[in-house]
Amino acid sequence: MSDFRQALREQVLILDGAMGTMLQARGLKAGDCPERMNLLQPGVVRGVHQEYAEAGAQIIVTNTFGGNRVKLAHYELADQLYDINARAVELARQGLGARPGFVAASIGPTGRFVEPVGDAGFDEMVEIFAEQVRPLVAAGVDVLSCETFLDIRELKAAVLACRACCDLPVIAMLTFDDGGRTVLGTPPQAAAVTLEGLQVDLVGSNCGLGIEGMVEVLRQMRTVCSLPLIAQANAGLPVLRNGETLFPASPQEMTACHDELIRLGVRVIGGCCGTTPAHIRAMRQALEGRDLQWQAPARRGLLSSRTEVVAFGGDAPCALIGERINPTGKKQYSAELREGKTAYIRSAAQQQTAAGAHLLDVNCGAPGADEPLALERAVYAISGISTLPLVLDSSDLQALERGLKAADGKVLINSVNGEEKSLATVLPLAKRYGAAVIGLALDEEGIPATADKRRAIAEKILARAEAVGLPRCDVVIDCLALTVSAQPDQALETLRAIRQLRQQGVATALGVSNISFGLPQRPLISSTFFAMALEAGLSAAIINPCEARMMEAYRSARVLLQQDAQAADYIAAYAGLAPPTTAAAETPAPVGILARLGEAVLQGDAEGVVALVEQALAEGHAVMAISNEGLLPGLEEVGRRFGDNRIFLPQVLRSAETMQRAFGRLKQEMRGEALASRGRILMATVEGDIHDIGKNIVCTLLENHGFEVIDLGKNVAAGRIVEQALAHQVDAVGLSALMTTTLQQMQVTIDALRAASVRVFTMVGGAVVTQDYADSIGADLYAVDAMEAVDKIKVLLRRDPPTV
Repeated sequence: MSDFRQALREQVLILDGAMGTMLQARGLKAGDCPERMNLLQPGVVRGVHQEYAEAGAQIIVTNTFGGNRVKLAHYELADQLYDINARAVELARQGLGARPGFVAASIGPTGRFVEPVGDAGFDEMVEIFAEQVRPLVAAGVDVLSCETFLDIRELKAAVLACRACCDLPVIAMLTFDDGGRTVLGTPPQAAAVTLEGLQVDLVGSNCGLGIEGMVEVLRQMRTVCSLPLIAQANAGLPVLRNGETLFPASPQEMTACHDELIRLGVRVIGGCCGTTPAHIRAMRQALEGRDLQWQAPARRGLLSSRTEVVAFGGDAPCALIGERINPTGKKQYSAELREGKTAYIRSAAQQQTAAGAHLLDVNCGAPGADEPLALERAVYAISGISTLPLVLDSSDLQALERGLKAADGKVLINSVNGEEKSLATVLPLAKRYGAAVIGLALDEEGIPATADKRRAIAEKILARAEAVGLPRCDVVIDCLALTVSAQPDQALETLRAIRQLRQQGVATALGVSNISFGLPQRPLISSTFFAMALEAGLSAAIINPCEARMMEAYRSARVLLQQDAQAADYIAAYAGLAPPTTAAAETPAPVGILARLGEAVLQGDAEGVVALVEQALAEGHAVMAISNEGLLPGLEEVGRRFGDNRIFLPQVLRSAETMQRAFGRLKQEMRGEALASRGRILMATVEGDIHDIGKNIVCTLLENHGFEVIDLGKNVAAGRIVEQALAHQVDAVGLSALMTTTLQQMQVTIDALRAASVRVFTMVGGAVVTQDYADSIGADLYAVDAMEAVDKIKVLLRRDPPTV
C-alpha cells in the first residue's frame, strides 16, 4: 500500500492504540515528557510501534502528540522541537518495518484557547502547528493526524497549517463528552460540516468515550458528512483498582460495534486510552471475512457555526439570511463601526435570530471604518450572542480573510462574480478557509438582461469554483433582483433564471428587497415577489426577518408548496401555539437599571456593562445591591441556560468577562475592600499534567460567583497543594486532570491532604474523570463542567468540612 487515499477506498484500515498507556507501562513516570523518549529512549518507543505493527496495525502513529512548542516549553524542550518530531517519524517507520502500512503524525492541541475565548491569536496558532508539521513532513510521514482537539477553531488552525505545509492526507478528530459535545459546545454535526468544508480526508473522534459513545458521535456526523470516518475509542471509561487506573473494556468488547462502524463508512478504526496490542489484534481479526465496501453519500450544501448546521439547496427549505447588519442608510451603525463598538451588531443579531433568520449577513463596509478589524470584531460579537452561521459580506479581501479566520464554522461568502479579478481572488480564499460562496450573475459587461445569459455566467462561476476545488454544492448563484419600477421586465427574467438553475440542481439566492426600491409600501411588492421566487425554487433569500409581511409570505408559501408538513410551522406561528417570532424580536429590553445589568451579563456585553454600573451608582444603588440584585441574577440565568444547552461555554466565558469588568468598577467604590466571599478555594492541575484549560475556566466562574480562588497553576505536586491549603486556610481544594497517566495523582493528593489532617472539601474534574472514579478516590464532589462545579460547591460549602 503506497497511496493512503486509495487504500481508504479499498479497505478498512486498522490504526494503532494508546501510546501513553504503553509508555507508562515501560517506565514513563507521571510528569515526564513522553516526547522526550524519542531522543533519550528511542528503543522503547520503537518497541511500542513494533508491537502494534505485529498486532496488525496498518497505521503507526508517531509519539508526537505534545510535540508543539507550547507543550514542549513546559519541559524546556522547545529548542529541540525539530529533532523530537523528525526522530519520531524515523522510529515509527522502523517499528513498522517491511510490513505494508503508513506512518501517521500525531498532532495534538496546545492547551490554549483561540481568541476571543482565549488569548491565542489565530495566526499565532497556525504558525505553532506549522512549526511542528514541517519536521514531520521533512522526515517523510505519510499522513497528518490532528487528534484530541477540544476547540473547533484550534483544529481549524491545525488543518490550515497542515495544508500550508504539504498536500499529504489529513485526519481531523475532536473529543466529545458523553453529552455529545466538545468542551466549547460543538456537536458532531457542526464539527463535521466545518471540517468537510476544510476538505480534510477523514473526520471523526478519539478519546473521551468508549466504543458505544463513539458510535453515536459518528452516527450523527454521517447525517451531514460525505467523508470517510475514523473511530478511536477508549477501552471503556477509567476505573481505579488497587490504586491503579485501568480501562476495563476487553479486546472483544472493543470489536462489538464493527458492523455498525463499517455501515457508517468508518474507514479507519483504532484505539485511544487503555487500548493495547491485544485490542488492536482483535480489531484486525474482526475485519476478516467482512464485506468492507462502502459508497460515500453525495455531498450537500451545508453551513455551520460552532453549534448549529443549516442546509441550503437541494431539498432543503429556503434559507433566510438576515440583512440588517449592514451600514447602508444606518448612521448609528456606521458611527459605531468607526468607533470600534458593537452594540448595534449585537442588537440586530439578536433581533433577527429571534425573528426566525437561519443565517446572518454581516457587512462592516462603512466609510472611515477599518473594515478588516471591524469584520473580525463583528464576528466575535455575534458568535457570543447568536448560534446562527454567518454570511460574510465584503468586497475587501483583507476583511474577508480576517472574518474567515475569526469565524467558528463554515461560512458563506457574499460574494464572487463572473469578472476575472473576482474569480481569481475570492474562490481560492473560499477554498483555503472552507467556505461556500454566493456567485453574482454578472461580469465585466454588467448584469445580463436575459435569464439565459445569467445562467451562462453562473456556469462560468461554477466551473471556475470546481477548478480550484470547491464543489458545486458550495456555490449559490444570485440571479439578481433588479428594481421593478425602473426595469419592469426584469422580475420575470430573474424568476426564469432561478427555475433554470433549479432544474440543473444549482442553489440560488436573491436580495429580495431590491425589487421594490423607489415604490411606496415596499413590503407589499417585496413579499409578493418573495412568494413567487419561492415557487420558482429559490434556495436562499436575503431579507429583513423582522418585517412581518416577509415572514408571512415565507410561511404561507411553504404551506402551499407542501414544504411545511401539516402546516406545523405556520400553525405554531399564527394559531396561538406560540407567539409570532416577529413579536419576540420587538420585545423591549428590561427597563430598570438592575434588570439591565443582569441582561448585560446574560448577553456578554462587556463593552457596555461599566456604563450601566456607573448609571446604577449615580441612581444611588448600593454596591452590594448592584452585585446581588443586578449582576448575580444575570449570571445565575447564564448557568440555567448553560445547563439547558441553550448557550455554551464561549457565551459563558463572555458573560464571565462582563462580570469581571463590572466587579472591577465596583471594587473602586469599596476603597480596597473585597466583596463578601462565599468561601476560599484552592485550585490546581495535578502533578504531571500540563493542561489547565478546564481548571482556568472553573477558577473564572468561581470568582464570578463570589468565591476567593487561589490558583496554583498546573503540574502541582501534592506536597505543595497541602502546604498552600494550610497556609491559606481554604475551605475546598479543586483538582483537575486531562491525561489518563496523571489520574492517580488525584488520589495521591487527596491522601496527602488527609494525612496532614487538612479539613477541606475536595472536588475533582477533567476530561478523563468520572463520577465512579471520584467516588473511588474519596473526593467529595465531581463535576462534568465548570457551571456544575460552581453549583455543587455552593451547596457543599453550606455543610461542615469533613473530619480527618
